[in-house]
Amino acid sequence: MSYRRGRAPPRTPRRGPQKGGPAGKPRPLPLPNGKCNPLCPHFKCLNNALTIVRKPSHGKMHRVAYCRWIGDECIGGSCQYAACTLKALLPDGTCLYAKEKQQKETRIEDLEKELAAEEETMSRVERLMKRKGYGLDEDLL
Repeated sequence: MSYRRGRAPPRTPRRGPQKGGPAGKPRPLPLPNGKCNPLCPHFKCLNNALTIVRKPSHGKMHRVAYCRWIGDECIGGSCQYAACTLKALLPDGTCLYAKEKQQKETRIEDLEKELAAEEETMSRVERLMKRKGYGLDEDLL
């Protein structure tokens, strides 16, 4: 088929945004225990020895960070050459974003516990008031 006469070639579909959201910015991916993940898009090896290889495990292929300098799997944030482009790598090898996420979750849990305790005390007060004869009037609510 000829593309002369004003016809444009067919367009190839573009890839959608990355896992970072609509802007396509990748987000940090710390390990579940809060340690720095060498597969994170922001992880950087200052020795330029990091490669990502595919390794079979339990019948499936998994991506594994491999260090060419030592010839074994990368140890992540505990390596002396590990760095983060977002400057989120803490000296103990944990990710700052993981710590913030854990603190946010604990704040939400504390708030939920506080609300549950307050509801319990209010129900206790309502029962006491009903027992004393000060029931709530439906028309006042």
